[in-house]
Amino acid sequence: MIDRDYYEILGVSRDASEEDIKKAYRRLALKYHPDRNPGDKEAEGKFKEITEAYEVLSDPRKRSQYDRFGRRVFTSGGAAAAAGTAGLGLDLDEALRVFMEAFGGSGSIFDDFFGMGAGTRTRRAPDRGVDLRLDLEVDFEEAALGSEREVSYSVLQECAACGGSGAAPGTRPRVCPNCRGSGVEVRGNGFIHIRQTCSVCGGSGRVVGSPCPRCGGEGRVQARRTIKVQIPPGVETGSRLRVRRAGEGGRHGAPPGDLFVVIHVRPHDLFERHDLHTFCEVPVPFHIAALGGEIRVPTIHGYTRLKIPAGTQSGRMFRLRGMGIHADGRKGDHHVRVQVAVPDRLTSEQQRLLAQFKSSFRESQISRLDETYRKAEAFYQRKKALGR
Repeated sequence: MIDRDYYEILGVSRDASEEDIKKAYRRLALKYHPDRNPGDKEAEGKFKEITEAYEVLSDPRKRSQYDRFGRRVFTSGGAAAAAGTAGLGLDLDEALRVFMEAFGGSGSIFDDFFGMGAGTRTRRAPDRGVDLRLDLEVDFEEAALGSEREVSYSVLQECAACGGSGAAPGTRPRVCPNCRGSGVEVRGNGFIHIRQTCSVCGGSGRVVGSPCPRCGGEGRVQARRTIKVQIPPGVETGSRLRVRRAGEGGRHGAPPGDLFVVIHVRPHDLFERHDLHTFCEVPVPFHIAALGGEIRVPTIHGYTRLKIPAGTQSGRMFRLRGMGIHADGRKGDHHVRVQVAVPDRLTSEQQRLLAQFKSSFRESQISRLDETYRKAEAFYQRKKALGR
C-alpha cells in the first residue's frame, strides 16, 4: 500500500498541468523501467509506484476525485471502485501497459529509450542520391589563377520517361500492402517489439505494379553528363570542390547527391608554391651581382623589376610582397632566389678586361672564402691530432 502523496511521488505541484505530469512520469519511468534495471526489485517497486500515481493524475476525472477524497476513494469498496475505476496496487503487467500508452502506444519502448521517437512511426523519406567523386588534373596556372573546366562523367540520373517514379507512363505506384505505407514493419510478441524497414517496399511505403520500361522500375537511368566546374584561385593538390546536386540521382523523386571534384596540380618547370606564396630561381649576371643593378624577374602575374644590391651572393632570397597567389581576400608573396651566372662566351676585349681585373683581385676581398679556409684549417688540425 502506498502512503506517499501522488504529487510528491511524481515530484510535481498540485496545480501542475497535464503536460507537466506527463513529462515527470516519462522521465521517472525511463529511469526505473525494469528493462533498464534487470533484477532490481527496488527499481521495479518505484516503477509501479510512479505508474500508479500517473494513472490517477493523468485522468482528469480520477485526479478530481483524488484531490477531493484522497487515495481512499480508490480502495476496494470505495465509491470509485464501484464506478469501475482502477484500484491501488498495480501489478507489473498493468504498470507496463500504462507505460506503453504514456509513450504513444508505439509498440516498442526502444523507440524512446534510444531516441528513435515518433519519427520512426512515419514512412521513411526516399533515399537521397549518392555523392560522387571525380579526380581532375589541372595545370599549375589554373590552380594558381583560377579557371573554368568542362568535365564529363557517368551518372545515374532521374528517368525522363517516368519522372523518377519507376512506374510506367499512365500509371502510378500504389501503397505497400505489407506496411500500409508506413515503410516499417513490426515484429514480436508481448511487450518487446522490433521495428524494421519493410521488406517489401524497402521503406519507401509504396510498390510499383507496372514498372517503367525504360528504367525497369528503378526510376533512374545511366547517362553521360557534362558540366562546367569553376576552379577558384589557390586550390592545391587534394582540394575538394563541391558541386551541389551534380551527383547520383535520388530514388523515387528524392534529391540528387553532390559531386566532389578532387584537384591534382601538375608541377611547373619554373614556379613552385607553398600555401599562397610562390617561388622561382633566377640567374643574375655576375657583374650585376658584383656591382649592383636591376634585373627582370618573372612572377605568376607577369614580369617585374628587382633591385640587386652590390655584392649579392648566389642563393640569396628576395621577397616581392603581394606578388604571389591572390585568393579568399588574401595575397601571397613571391620569393626569388638568385644564382650568380658566369658567362660561358667572352669576346677578346672582355677577356682582356677580366685579366686586368684578375691582376688587381685579392682573395681576401671575398669574406666567404676566408671563412671557408678558416673552417678547413680547423678540420686539418683535428685531422693531424688524430694521426690521420
